[in-house]
Amino acid sequence: PHRHLNSLYGNEGVLPARWQLRVSGKSVVEQLKDSPMLLWFGPRLGLDTQQCMELLSLTGALLSLLTLALPVLRDCRVFLVLWILYLFLYQVQTQFTQDNLLLETGFLAILIAPMKMPWSSKVRLHDSVTFWLARWLLFRLMFVSGVVKLTSRCPTWWGLTALTYHYETQCIPTPLAWFAHQLPVWLQKLSVVGTFVIEIAVPFMFFSPIRRHRLAAFYMQVLLQVLIILSGNYNFFNILTITLCLSLLDDQHVDFWLRRPTPKTESTSLQTLLSGLAVMLEIGTYALLGYWTIKYFDLQVDWENKSVSSKTAFTYFEFNGFLKTVTVPSIWTGVLSLTWEIISSMFKCACVRGVLWRLWSTIQWAVMAAATVSMFAISLVPYTYFEYDAHRNLWPGVRTVFELTDRYQLVNSYGLFRRMTGVGGRPEVVIEGSMDRNTWTEIEFMYKPGNMSTAPPVVAPHQPRLDWQMWFAALGPHTQSPWFSSLLHRLLQGKRDVIRLIQTDESQYPFSKQPPAYLRAHRYKYWFSEPKEDGLYPQRWWRRVYVEEFYPMVHLGDSYLEQMLVQHGLKDKAPLRRSSNAWLTRLLHHVGEHAREMPAPLLLWTLFSSAATVCLLNSLRSRARHHQHESLQNIGCVCVCLGYIPSDGGDGCTWKSSIPWCTLVTLTLNRCWFNMV
Repeated sequence: PHRHLNSLYGNEGVLPARWQLRVSGKSVVEQLKDSPMLLWFGPRLGLDTQQCMELLSLTGALLSLLTLALPVLRDCRVFLVLWILYLFLYQVQTQFTQDNLLLETGFLAILIAPMKMPWSSKVRLHDSVTFWLARWLLFRLMFVSGVVKLTSRCPTWWGLTALTYHYETQCIPTPLAWFAHQLPVWLQKLSVVGTFVIEIAVPFMFFSPIRRHRLAAFYMQVLLQVLIILSGNYNFFNILTITLCLSLLDDQHVDFWLRRPTPKTESTSLQTLLSGLAVMLEIGTYALLGYWTIKYFDLQVDWENKSVSSKTAFTYFEFNGFLKTVTVPSIWTGVLSLTWEIISSMFKCACVRGVLWRLWSTIQWAVMAAATVSMFAISLVPYTYFEYDAHRNLWPGVRTVFELTDRYQLVNSYGLFRRMTGVGGRPEVVIEGSMDRNTWTEIEFMYKPGNMSTAPPVVAPHQPRLDWQMWFAALGPHTQSPWFSSLLHRLLQGKRDVIRLIQTDESQYPFSKQPPAYLRAHRYKYWFSEPKEDGLYPQRWWRRVYVEEFYPMVHLGDSYLEQMLVQHGLKDKAPLRRSSNAWLTRLLHHVGEHAREMPAPLLLWTLFSSAATVCLLNSLRSRARHHQHESLQNIGCVCVCLGYIPSDGGDGCTWKSSIPWCTLVTLTLNRCWFNMV
């Protein structure tokens, strides 16, 4: 949202972006070579760095919403513009932004989306090749996320107790996380087992030639993501993962969702035999998956206590041996799957009628196949980070290309929840302000835990980036989070943009009328409260214990605060350049003022619901046109039954009859029907 840019990277924000874009004697071309960002063109438009970032952000948001609402804009060139805009913003927002998955998915959208030309055909025979990259990205994301949980040697993952801590120690939990935390330990451990199965074993089903394997994998992955959405606020990450899961579906299953009729074809004896073999292989796969789960996690049913016991029945060295065995075959599985898609697409291009159309389809296929193979090759570098031998044996040329393209985030390494933090309690930083050094008032944030009586919020898909970084800051000393000194400095100065990051409603901010004279920060440990013995819910969601001082008491001009600001380069070295009063500057200011008045989650859901409403109206209109076309066909059939025959024109639109009164009746019914439609 617009507010985040001003508050985090604005001229008076926590980390002003203008500090990263120092004025130098270099030309714009030389600056673009050093750091390719559109922000270098800001002064030419009469905009400072903050206003230029606002323009890029608003342009991207508007274009994204229009693309979501209007199918005509869903073109690879539009996605290229969106990806470039976000990449330039990402290169500045390094401290508060970790959206690698969004950038990689956005680049894949450029390859997957069509390039609409007047002479282009609606059917693109190479779609299955480029769309395969989304499936490969989903595989890398899920498989590596499961593997790193065990390669990190985290005792909670190995002991299957990670979820007994996760719900209360995650960045921003939801209210349902409190209830999930109260589940029995045996069920929490069984949930960890299910997580390992879904993230490590199931991804290999993504490339299965059996359709039901891919569908089963789809529903298991979506189930995991939905459960995460219900229990934690992870912005758009889980929604984006579900979007990647759609690469496991085919048109037939989508038609089943939309209740579209599908033509039934008679199966031959060979197809019946192959279908029977597929069913047997499918059942065997599920049986083998269940057997391995029971064996390697020692699942035993305790009928007396109505529970299931589980434990890790393999060692770290055995798991490393498993990785050495499976990493290279997983790469070759991807190679074979991609080769199949490329060859099948090639044969489809060869069967196109017309020499020119066949040539055009073949050229498109060759270009997209080469791009897909290149993306797959360089993705192997971050994919094999977890296995040294496989990573070392990669072709050096692939490493070189990866290093050249790494700055653009085309492919990335992933590893979610590598280690479980907050095992001894959730660390949380609480900022306090005072006017006289005697009476201290806590400054509560909108989203992160603070007030023990406040319920956890639901903010997804919005990501409150300051609250998010406060969670990371609490894990170590404040020197590991240099931006924290700048945050306190801005609060002591009473900067409104930064205050809105903490509280949108400034009446909820205790120092809204006058900035605090002194600030300090303490570290606490938080835990979810326990339900009462009588089964009633407690009045407080949290309980906490004081741990230590996190940041000493400081004031404006304080020597320690000044030292920290200078040490980390957070002091202004040049006066702020006055911005122009051009129409574009006034427009950005006007939009920004309106955006600040609305809470960010409400703003996002309003924009999404508006775009979804437009999509729904477009769908209803297209369906109405379809019904109208069918009605014309039905009327034609009725006319034929009444004795109508096509005219000599042969166009099928003008009709004659030897029964004149039928003409009047038919036209009357026709008029009534179209009025109803």
